[in-house]
Amino acid sequence: MYHEKKISERLKVFGLFGFIPLLVFFLVMIVPFVIGILMTVTTWTGLTGSLFEFIGFKNFINAFSDPNFGSSLVATFKYVVYTLVLTNVLGFGLALLVTQGRKGQEFFKLSFFTPNLIGGIILGFIWQFIFSRAFVSVGVELGWGIFSVSWLANPETALWTLIIVSVWQSSGYMMLIYIAGLMGIDKSLMEASLLDGASAFKQLVKVKIPLMIPSFTISLFLTLQRSFLVYDTNLSLTDGGPFRSTELIAMHIYQEAFTYQRFGEGQAKALVLFIIVALIAVTQVGIMKKMEVEA
Repeated sequence: MYHEKKISERLKVFGLFGFIPLLVFFLVMIVPFVIGILMTVTTWTGLTGSLFEFIGFKNFINAFSDPNFGSSLVATFKYVVYTLVLTNVLGFGLALLVTQGRKGQEFFKLSFFTPNLIGGIILGFIWQFIFSRAFVSVGVELGWGIFSVSWLANPETALWTLIIVSVWQSSGYMMLIYIAGLMGIDKSLMEASLLDGASAFKQLVKVKIPLMIPSFTISLFLTLQRSFLVYDTNLSLTDGGPFRSTELIAMHIYQEAFTYQRFGEGQAKALVLFIIVALIAVTQVGIMKKMEVEA
């Protein structure tokens, strides 16, 4: 095995293989992040050459006193909770369904995963047509009151359209992660549980789920990240309406910064979102890691 003996040789190797990636990471991630933090204490509008002044924590005070920011956070938390639960329950159920060794299961794997390949903007427009035209036509024709009026026009149901579309899109991707977890379970453990007289349900609860904690950790983390940062589907499906009832936090921050040109306040709200997501993600991973050790 090749080893560099001199410090100069080690520095050369680091310069060739380590310095450039670190430099790119620093310029693309660290520098914008630091600039973003500095923007939270200024009045910069985002326009080239525009003057700005340092105003301390005024942007944070304005952010927390903005009722639209609070309502968008509440809507986002509702969206995240329902999406997190439904996506992973459905993804895990699909994984169990397509790993039974039945005929045609590869076709079903592809079918369930396909929605994840459709871009969020296109997906939103497709489902906008379905909710506004297709479901309404069927509801009126068959006399189904629940579908006779577009869900997108009702503040009480509009958020559910986002939840349904997101679950439909993401559950197939989570299915693949759960399939990998199921395939990684030692078959001898399953055979031993059968010999001990365990039913299919007991096998699921006592053997499969405990051994699949790493898969649950990854899937929950990815679902949380996707749900908190969703923007494209929100834009094309509801555009925040009606009456801003479906304006999730990512859309609210974008409009604050780029539409109303209040970059300082928008960046302050983005930093608050970053802290919230980071705390939730770290807590979730920590709890799941403890369960993984116990399993």
